[in-house]
Amino acid sequence: MDFSLLFHGYAARHIDAGWPRQRLLHECLRAAIRDGTLAAGTRLAASRALAEELGVARNTVLYAYDQLTSEGYVVSDRRGTVVATLSAAGRKPARRAPEPPRIGLSQRVRHLRPLPGEADRMGAFVPGVPALEHFPMALWRRMLERALRSMTVLQLNYGDPAGEAPLREAIADHLRASRGVVCEASQVFITDGTQSSLDLCMRALADAGETIWIENPGYGGALAAARAAGLAVSGIDVDDDGMAPQREDWLLRPPKLIYTTPSHQYPVGSVLSLRRRHALIDAARAAGALIIEDDYDSEFRHDGAPLHAMQGLAADAPVVYLGTFSKTMFPSLRIGFVVVPAALAEDFAHMRAQSSARGRVAEQLALAEFLRSGQFVLHLRRMRRLYRQRRDALVAALEKHLGSAATVHGGSAGMHLSLRFNDARIDDNAIVAQALEHGIAVNALSQHDTQGDSGWKGLMLGYAQVPAERMEGLVKQLAALIHLAAYAANRSIRTPYQHARRTSGRSRR
Repeated sequence: MDFSLLFHGYAARHIDAGWPRQRLLHECLRAAIRDGTLAAGTRLAASRALAEELGVARNTVLYAYDQLTSEGYVVSDRRGTVVATLSAAGRKPARRAPEPPRIGLSQRVRHLRPLPGEADRMGAFVPGVPALEHFPMALWRRMLERALRSMTVLQLNYGDPAGEAPLREAIADHLRASRGVVCEASQVFITDGTQSSLDLCMRALADAGETIWIENPGYGGALAAARAAGLAVSGIDVDDDGMAPQREDWLLRPPKLIYTTPSHQYPVGSVLSLRRRHALIDAARAAGALIIEDDYDSEFRHDGAPLHAMQGLAADAPVVYLGTFSKTMFPSLRIGFVVVPAALAEDFAHMRAQSSARGRVAEQLALAEFLRSGQFVLHLRRMRRLYRQRRDALVAALEKHLGSAATVHGGSAGMHLSLRFNDARIDDNAIVAQALEHGIAVNALSQHDTQGDSGWKGLMLGYAQVPAERMEGLVKQLAALIHLAAYAANRSIRTPYQHARRTSGRSRR
């Protein structure tokens, strides 16, 4: 507590009272105790220290403390003077503040919806969170310590707005080898994660009012970034082969940006077919549009050969490639990246120089070593094996306990799969609420609708955090809720014959 600020502010407001300093200090402290500025249990400064801080005689402070003690506002012990706990009668009622002018968010963000689920929640079946207990923390700590020891005085200053050169080079090398991305380090820009990358791209690559296509259902973070940038959002329906734009979409609502998650569609999990990838690239080039390829968890491919990124499928493809280390390492690292087409690299660098946060040099240098040393690839291999085991256990449990009630989608890659209800009358939001009461956290597919009803009703199940041996017990609980909801939905629909029998039976009574 800054007692000097408290005292002089009170004195300025009561300058016309003509009180001596003893009374002024007493009244000041009493008012602060009664209105809660000095809360119960607050230890007041020693009389000698307070006198020196306020520039008054020590006797002035002793007088104020004695008066407060006699009135019951403070108590004294061997360690000093402490504010007492007051009854409701002893506290000063708060004055009603005048109604302030109405303020609020901008129109751009006023209609943003909350993202499904809780970002900081862990457990079954929260999507998007890796198996954090399996991350090699001791190894990472050693690399981080080496990075800190190697830093020069100059590196304590603001960093390169594009990101540290060793990390950009390591990322470019890794992407060329593992994802088929065609790029140089100069095209790689470090961000604070996927959401940061999306905000950057949607503000930098399109003007307010221009159209962006987003998958329907799709990633809520992309929808939020698009709306915050003032873009006109058009939802493009998703099927088993991924994003499926129709000819009339190109004619009636041509896009400036196209956001897609081709390697493992979010949230459904479908994989964009090779034919559609080439068709989307060709159509985007003809329309003068840019594709934003969000490759958020493509490192975890469980079935079939690895898929090349769209960015490398065609020469000079109009694709901006996004990646993150939140899924492969741990979310609090907050490091992602954007790979822009070579023709945009220079302009992008100029823009980043004026707008980006610069720092976290040690983490970037440690991550560069993690990539260069081969430890990142080793960690990915371990996680692929682990996630494949957990995926297999989840799919087996779903097939055993759900039967024909739902269909599994998107289990071939990533860290989550989706469960689509075969009866669209089942309320997936109600299932989410009921499951949470049993300690099971799932997302409703309908909550990911981008624009209108996508037709997807079901659940999104993240399995990365769930040990294989726990899958069946958890799925059994979840399946019971779904079967009960399906039974209730069927009971609510009666054929005309059933309805006639029921009403005629009542009439005979």
